[in-house]
Amino acid sequence: MPSKRDATLPLPVLPMLRKLGADLRDARRRRRIPTALMAERAMLSRTTLHRIERGDPGVGVGNYARVLFVLGLHRRLGDLADPGQDVVGLDLEAERLPSRIHLRDRRFDAEES
Repeated sequence: MPSKRDATLPLPVLPMLRKLGADLRDARRRRRIPTALMAERAMLSRTTLHRIERGDPGVGVGNYARVLFVLGLHRRLGDLADPGQDVVGLDLEAERLPSRIHLRDRRFDAEES
């Protein structure tokens, strides 16, 4: 049964969090790191680690970041909202570009200074 917290998330977000959790669990298992050791390295309780690996939206993003760091996957965290990868934002910015650019009279600029 979905929790009240799950009901407030946009529909596409919950499966993505669950995938992230499963991917983190798989990365830990590929590295042969037991849950107790992983929790210790990430300074988390085993319960919190299990919640992360289930993709629980109630776990703070800082805790997800700790697990990513322990697994050596933290570098990509800074690129999640990178403006250079924001297709919608770049499209909107391109729409606002002026169609013409007028140069101001340089003599007038010099007199104002």
